[in-house]
Amino acid sequence: MHVLATAGHVDHGKSTLVRALTGMEPDRWAEERRRGMTIDLGFAWTTLGSGETVAFVDVPGHERFVPNMLAGLGPVPAAMIVVAADEGWMPQSAEHLAALAALDVRHGLLVVTRSDLASPAPARESALERIAATPLGRVPAVAVSGTTGEGLPALRSELDRLVGSLPAPELDAPVRLWIDRAFTVKGAGTVVTGTLGAGVLRTGDDLALGDGLVRVRGMQSLGKPVDSVHAVARVAVNLRGAARDDVGRGDALLTPGRFRHADLIDIRLHGDPVTGLPSTMTLHAGSAAVPVRVRPLGPDTARLRLSRPLPLRVGDRLLLRDPGRHHIAGGVTVLDVAPPSLQRRGAAAARAGVLSTLDGQPDLAGELTRRRLIRGADLAAMGIPLSLAPVAGDWYADPGHWAALGDRLPDEVAAFQRDHPLEPGMPVEALRHRLGLPDRALVTALVRPPLVIRAGRVSTARSGPPDELVALIAKAFDGLAPFAAPEGHDLAALGLGPRQLAAAARTGLVIQLAPQVILAPGAVEAAARALATVPQPFTLSEARRALDTTRRVAVPLLELLDSRAVTERRPDNTRRLR
Repeated sequence: MHVLATAGHVDHGKSTLVRALTGMEPDRWAEERRRGMTIDLGFAWTTLGSGETVAFVDVPGHERFVPNMLAGLGPVPAAMIVVAADEGWMPQSAEHLAALAALDVRHGLLVVTRSDLASPAPARESALERIAATPLGRVPAVAVSGTTGEGLPALRSELDRLVGSLPAPELDAPVRLWIDRAFTVKGAGTVVTGTLGAGVLRTGDDLALGDGLVRVRGMQSLGKPVDSVHAVARVAVNLRGAARDDVGRGDALLTPGRFRHADLIDIRLHGDPVTGLPSTMTLHAGSAAVPVRVRPLGPDTARLRLSRPLPLRVGDRLLLRDPGRHHIAGGVTVLDVAPPSLQRRGAAAARAGVLSTLDGQPDLAGELTRRRLIRGADLAAMGIPLSLAPVAGDWYADPGHWAALGDRLPDEVAAFQRDHPLEPGMPVEALRHRLGLPDRALVTALVRPPLVIRAGRVSTARSGPPDELVALIAKAFDGLAPFAAPEGHDLAALGLGPRQLAAAARTGLVIQLAPQVILAPGAVEAAARALATVPQPFTLSEARRALDTTRRVAVPLLELLDSRAVTERRPDNTRRLR
């Protein structure tokens, strides 16, 4: 299927032309048929000679219904511009053409209607000249009469050529179906309609709608039930999990996690000078129209604060309109959907300089240069293709910034060790803060030999206790028997407090039996050998005599031997070697 929008002044025969082409009534409301003018969006379709199906979004031509018109134009890739031979170019012809230009629509054709009432040549030449000055360029032109049918075969041929020239849709893109109608069908529930511009929609799909998820219960396209719809297509979607009052025009059905709901965006305006814009305008995106506050930044760039978040991506083409003057200011290219704060002095000028270098093309390298570190899910939601591998988990990094972090990390660890010589290494969390990283996984990914991670700390692979601590421990045991522990006051006199003793125990300089009870390394093995000479089982007193030590040492040492399964404590409080 291919989808085209009509465009043109009120009462120039757009609906009559669609009716003649399709045999269908595009005006849905009785009031539209009574008044003879389209008020809201109408839809009809036909099969061309090539077998291709073309669906028409028939938009209203009256100036009072421009928002409705823009809701229909937004998602459509091509247009059929209609001008009446007997009236020629009119104000709404110009506004519709300005809207097509603002949305960067590049495919279309001109249809001069009511050619049975006047010569089509003047209207055709005037319209072609104006159209040629827009992105549409030189378009084919066909003169027709919706009343007599004259020119309709030629129009069908031109429509065939037009749809054949349209670019192939992105079928692997995420779904963003802008809703232009929502209603309730008895026995089915909530139904929404829209133009699927990219991707594939299937029955059973879970889609994001606002803050929640809904499921596709069923679909119709061209009036028939379907299990899947490929872009570009008109589709009606029956939703499970959406109340009718919770959905309306301007909402969107989205592939979950693939769009960012942004209420602050930086843009480039293609049209009026940014400095002359009013502070409040209306932004049209898809079928949505939201008030925005405009903050000029550069000659053609600005920051827009939206009255409600919209699912936008870098590179989206939108339209900015001044409803008070009934004036289209121009097209908008979205440059950033997650812009930085501008609170610091000079931040706005600096930001304008950055925006002047952006073209709205999603660019991973550029985003990483500006953001330095960012999650892949956030990049994907912005519309940035992930063409590089992440540095850790879902984290992406600017290569230069990542290399600089890797160079800095050993220096941070070395500085920590100098300031904390008794610590077995720098805690990963402390290193994360020093490097300004948002995730511990990034620290882990940066650690390279000779650095290692042990027990949540980063240290050199060959790190050991400080020489000063080794000397103090040797002095503490100087002249003592194998199972004699230095007294607490002697340890304190040497400067061996709780931190120093804990560090000595961590590095294997001592065995710490209690806060101020330490033995030399190898005490466990030596105790096992000494106790092997004692008749089994043995009592605490017998063990104390065999080890030639005090109760202060013997009690915690035997408990340590129990815990290491060297000895076994019996019910009568005697022990035996295992």
